[in-house]
Amino acid sequence: MTIEKKHIGMRLPVFSATADAWRLRFFAKAIGETNPVYFDEAAAHDAGHPTLPLPPTFLFSLEFEQSSTAWRDELGIVSSRILHGEQSFEYHRVAYAGDLLRYESRIADIYDKKNGALWFIVRETRVTNQRGEHVADLRSVIVQR
Repeated sequence: MTIEKKHIGMRLPVFSATADAWRLRFFAKAIGETNPVYFDEAAAHDAGHPTLPLPPTFLFSLEFEQSSTAWRDELGIVSSRILHGEQSFEYHRVAYAGDLLRYESRIADIYDKKNGALWFIVRETRVTNQRGEHVADLRSVIVQR
């Protein structure tokens, strides 16, 4: 199945998600984080944070809250045939519990390997907070077999 390169540059539906404190704690525990700033508000305050900061890579997990998956259908992505290829993060400022984060994504690249046996879809996402401040840039690659 071919994924057409005409979709490069396609903008995905914008969505927002809130980083709840209980979810941050749960996520931090799941990734084996031990720094108390991710669990204890007092420790976060002592470290100079207004509240609990988001643990590393938490922004990626919020990205799964995008309710619209129509873009995948438009590209021809078959959920049962995809793999997580890679992800990267470029942070510009710290996000905190209670922040409303806005995700603006686009398809940055589409390419194949092994004569079309594997298709790579590169998604780039800009994340801003409720004040419009640039929090991070995310990059993820989906591989369809």
